[in-house]
Amino acid sequence: MNILVKGKAVHFDDRYLHVELEDGRLISTPMGWYKELQEAPVKEITNYLFICRGTGIEWPGLDYHLSIESMLNLHVQQRAA
Repeated sequence: MNILVKGKAVHFDDRYLHVELEDGRLISTPMGWYKELQEAPVKEITNYLFICRGTGIEWPGLDYHLSIESMLNLHVQQRAA
């Protein structure tokens, strides 16, 4: 069974990118995984859109896209370690 992980809201702080999911869960990943976001002005990070029926996030001003599923992917975690 293939279950789509859909976002509802994005929040961030100096350490983590937080994505609230439609089902009520909150996932957080280190901002250090996303150098483009970490180095961007706050104005650009807060300007996001959900794309691909809520399964991805786009920051238009940064031309940056992120799959919510990739935030849960162990491969991403290992690459950043």
